[in-house]
Amino acid sequence: MLQKYAVIMVATLALAGCAVPSKEDNDPFRIGNVPESVAALAAPDQDLITARLRPEDNCYWYAHSGPVETTLVPLRSAGGNPICVARQS
Repeated sequence: MLQKYAVIMVATLALAGCAVPSKEDNDPFRIGNVPESVAALAAPDQDLITARLRPEDNCYWYAHSGPVETTLVPLRSAGGNPICVARQS
C-alpha cells in the first residue's frame, strides 16, 4: 500500500516539473525585466538581472550584494544620474 502512494507521489512530482512557466514580458515591475534602452544607459558593474522598476518613484533599482547584506540601490547611468521613467499625467 505504501509503495502505491510512493509511486503516485513520485509520478505527480515528475509531471509537475514538466510544466512550462508562463512568460509575461509586458510586466515592467517584474525583476530582471529591463528594456534594452535602459540597459544601454546603465553604468557598468550594476546587476541588471536583479533590476526592477519601482512604482513608488518610477525609477529602476537593483540589488547590490555587499559583504554584509543585500540592499536595493538606484540603477544609475554612466554620468551618475538615476534612471527613471517619465510619470504619466
